[in-house]
Amino acid sequence: MTRRFENTVAIVTGASRGIGLGIAQRLVDEGAKVAITARGQEALDAAVETLGGPEHAIAVAGKADQPDHQDEVIAKVTETFGPVDILVNNTGINPVYGPMIDLDLGAARKVVEVNDLSALSWTQKVYRASFAERGGRVLNVASVAGLGQPENIGFYGSSKAMLIHITRQLAMELGPDVRVNAVAPAVVKTKFAEALYAKDEEGVAAGYPMKRLGTPEDIAAASAFLLSEEASWITGQVLVLDGGKGLIGGV
Repeated sequence: MTRRFENTVAIVTGASRGIGLGIAQRLVDEGAKVAITARGQEALDAAVETLGGPEHAIAVAGKADQPDHQDEVIAKVTETFGPVDILVNNTGINPVYGPMIDLDLGAARKVVEVNDLSALSWTQKVYRASFAERGGRVLNVASVAGLGQPENIGFYGSSKAMLIHITRQLAMELGPDVRVNAVAPAVVKTKFAEALYAKDEEGVAAGYPMKRLGTPEDIAAASAFLLSEEASWITGQVLVLDGGKGLIGGV
């Protein structure tokens, strides 16, 4: 494997498992030092071991949308590994399921706080701490749900549509020294998405031209490209990772 991220420092939020851990693993495999975040310290500690131990990764537990937690992570990773070069905003929640007309607005506000304002706040803080002087790269993990009208997860899709707009807006404002892109996965085999496929994985996968669901490794490979210097002329883009699902409609 290439070492595209040698001497590079990254923060990956929501990375104790699933897509976040997959991206962190790919960055470490290619030479990066990584700080990972999530709410549970035990899961984070296990993830650090998976990533190769404290020589390669540190973990800071906390809620991604809390400013004090964001400040703590940035301070610890800078002290341990150096200034941040890469930020991956992966944290996301979807506590509601069903028609939007029945949506609990309190839950909706929390979705926006975590899925959107958190990503913006992390970017603001890392920009002030590092990117403004050194440049950097941001990757937001959106969803194909933000590009259509998904059944029963409409507000989650709305939050990801907002994240896509934030991605494009920041790319315009922060260029040329900071690149900001997003990936938009369809159904990926993670605990987060389990409810969407667990009862009939084979049937769900049959609806994809590639005849399988995505894996964290699929998302990590595409993310690593967008974060690498090989993508140095790419910013403000949303890379759809859907196994061809968009070719036949639906999300």
